[in-house]
Amino acid sequence: MAPATTPAKRIAQPTVRRLSVYLRILEEHDERGLATISSEVLATLGGTTSAQVRKDLSVFGSFGKRGLGYAVPELLGTLREILGLSRGWRVVIVGAGKIGTALAQYAGFRERGFSVVAVYDNDPRKIGTIWAGLVVRDVAQLERDAARERPDIAVLAVPGDRAQETADRITRAGIAGILNFAPSRVQVPPGVTLQTVNMAAELEVLSYALANREGAH
Repeated sequence: MAPATTPAKRIAQPTVRRLSVYLRILEEHDERGLATISSEVLATLGGTTSAQVRKDLSVFGSFGKRGLGYAVPELLGTLREILGLSRGWRVVIVGAGKIGTALAQYAGFRERGFSVVAVYDNDPRKIGTIWAGLVVRDVAQLERDAARERPDIAVLAVPGDRAQETADRITRAGIAGILNFAPSRVQVPPGVTLQTVNMAAELEVLSYALANREGAH
């Protein structure tokens, strides 16, 4: 397998999402002790085509051998590097509510190299309490703490009417990545990467698929 090209290459978000799917499939195969995997298997399990798999991977270099497929451990390591998972990411959660609680307890964060290092809220009843193994901090401390602890990502899990002002505080703190779970749109300045998880939209897509499946009444 040839080395991958630089992970800094700009690629479309749908491609990144497919790479993430391939990664999970490879992890499952690696856990089962399977040494190789074909583009056809990756495509079938990933809900795409073998041509798309080959196209996605070719962006980063030459992988696999005709008739033999891809070596699972090598491709697994390369995809982790491409997706930036070979380094550790420091995460803070802003909003100690139900969504924030669930996210802080999500084991997949640490498994993927994302370490939750702090939790913030503005509720005096929550500040100072132990929450998912961390002491809840006053969100007013965020800028000061970030200057010292330098987190990479902030998870925004606050009510919609507080989302923009909280996002503004996060960007002032110098945090370069925001994962937004708030039920509203927020604006961020250039240089800050924003990813919004719109659960309502995802449910609407699912609703459409169910309502329009073949044979549905």
